[in-house]
Amino acid sequence: MDKMLTKFESKSNRVKGLSFHPIRPWILAALHNGHIQLWDYRMGTCLDRFEEHEGPVRGVDFHRVQPLIVSGGDDYKVKVWDYKLRRCLFTLLGHLDYIRTVQFHTDYPWIVSASDDQTIRIWNWQSRNCISVLTGHNHYVMCASFHPKEDMIVSASLDQTVRVWDTTGLRKKTVRGAPTQDDGTVVARVNNELFGGNDAIVKYVLEGHERGVNWASFHPTLPLVISGADDRQVKLWRMNETKAWEVDTMRGHTNNVSCALFHPKHELIVSNSE
Repeated sequence: MDKMLTKFESKSNRVKGLSFHPIRPWILAALHNGHIQLWDYRMGTCLDRFEEHEGPVRGVDFHRVQPLIVSGGDDYKVKVWDYKLRRCLFTLLGHLDYIRTVQFHTDYPWIVSASDDQTIRIWNWQSRNCISVLTGHNHYVMCASFHPKEDMIVSASLDQTVRVWDTTGLRKKTVRGAPTQDDGTVVARVNNELFGGNDAIVKYVLEGHERGVNWASFHPTLPLVISGADDRQVKLWRMNETKAWEVDTMRGHTNNVSCALFHPKHELIVSNSE
């Protein structure tokens, strides 16, 4: 039987989001009371607090190499913090409803955010602007995350679908060293301003869940996606160059499934439910 390694408690509101530091024994907790706590889980001590959001903070993420944190909350704001300077560096505005998840890209200076405004936004945290708006979901987008190696994003929505997006065009257009294309026409510029152009396009729409989907994530190395939904099911999907399909359905949860992840090294899936 696996045993709990450590337990740390603090009188707080509900924890809505978590992020492990890639190297240090740290964990970030995003709280319903608007605070973000930075914990040392070996010592069981709270190292710092970040308190600028107005309302619940739902998403939080550590950068892989920079001393940066990104957070998103019910105040429609994406905030980037420097945990060494212990302050918020800037705020990214554009979402029109609650922000559910935020994540840094592993290689590019990008942040992806998912919102109840039915969109996913990609931001450049160096230039501090929105570089793409992904539209297509027709209900709250509950999560969105980058593929660890490929130019893809996976998202889950209460519209009962999981979507996989191709960001190759966006990389070619915005990442230095990649070929650029100049869209000089007024229509193209207006389209780019309003809708983020067509730099990120839908690759697959995965349909099969019977209720809203709360979570979807990529396998770190294999062409697989896992999803969890309000239909109490966890579904496994496979992709190739041209299509994606459902491989398996895991039943057993007796309530809404809020998260599902692949184990990074073993052939295991971890899911949690309400």
